[in-house]
Amino acid sequence: MADTGTRRIWFAGGGTGGHLYPGLAIARALVRHDPRFAPTFIGAQRGIERDVLPTTEFPHVLLDLHPLYRQQPWRNWRTAIGAVGAWRALSSLARDNRPEAVVGTGGYAAGVALAWARAHGIPTVLHEPDSHPGMTTRAFAGGARAVYLGFPEATRYLRTAVGADVQALGAPIEAPPSTRVGRAAARAVWNFQPDSFVILVVGGSQGARALNETVAAWCAQGLPDGVSLIWATGKTQATAFLDRESASVRVRPYLNPIADAYAAADLAITRAGAMSIAELCAWGVPSILIPLPTAAQNHQAHNATAVAASGAALHLPQAQLTVSKLESLVQDLRGHPNRLDAMRHAARERARPTAAADIASALHALMERLSNHKNT
Repeated sequence: MADTGTRRIWFAGGGTGGHLYPGLAIARALVRHDPRFAPTFIGAQRGIERDVLPTTEFPHVLLDLHPLYRQQPWRNWRTAIGAVGAWRALSSLARDNRPEAVVGTGGYAAGVALAWARAHGIPTVLHEPDSHPGMTTRAFAGGARAVYLGFPEATRYLRTAVGADVQALGAPIEAPPSTRVGRAAARAVWNFQPDSFVILVVGGSQGARALNETVAAWCAQGLPDGVSLIWATGKTQATAFLDRESASVRVRPYLNPIADAYAAADLAITRAGAMSIAELCAWGVPSILIPLPTAAQNHQAHNATAVAASGAALHLPQAQLTVSKLESLVQDLRGHPNRLDAMRHAARERARPTAAADIASALHALMERLSNHKNT
């Protein structure tokens, strides 16, 4: 194309890591694909992006954005006032930084930017990581030029425009290395026996109290012979559980990097966030998924249901989580290695380890088409 100058693009989303980190991964992949692109991030002053974006290489604007308070509607005056102020701020930003497109990655932080783009004739693109699309994705899918999905099951909930580029390209994660350490070597990192049945327990960055307390009770009762745990408690809950370390249990506040744990694991017990599921599938780790019951629109339960239906996981609602139930499921899987192998295969079938690069490539192709059409 004739224009070889800077190409501006906005990424809007946040509130939680599940809406922010995919945007960062896509933006980085897009810049690697075409260094002319200059992403700017739009986020909320009260979301995780407040702490994360200042540590990144990208310029960003944090606005006084609020979610819809569906359980406390009298608080929505904050949402309305914040939206008006954000609209003005975006108009001011666009005077010197008008984008070619706005990419929404979900959450309340994306809504105003997407609406502003529509009102100003700027193309919009969406990325939705979950199997049940959030309110922002559902609201803006009809006018989006492209919708990139983490779960193919999400298409049934969306009405998209004729001609829109709708593809299930996955949730952007850090892909496993092309050459992986062997299972025995990975277990040696944790000082486990090569023939141990290793379970990875992760409740998310903040931990999952119900899961942590059940695992703690399981350890106190005594793990089955030959079972070892790699247990990430979450930073905020670590002090209550760090003393549970033993010859067969490794307790960490968090796992960074997590590669050694994935490489060692026969089975994972985790929440059902989109990014966690994407990583488990990429590593081919069977899982017992325990969705967060308070997740917005129960999206984690939808994720768990979809992955369980594919054969890659078991779905265990938190209301049914007990020591005896957990041990029963683990022992049943452990006693049926062919079933575990089938779950590993199903997980790998769902894996999209190159999602960030694939989405960036599709986004770049879309931008080229739009630019060429505009210039003809």
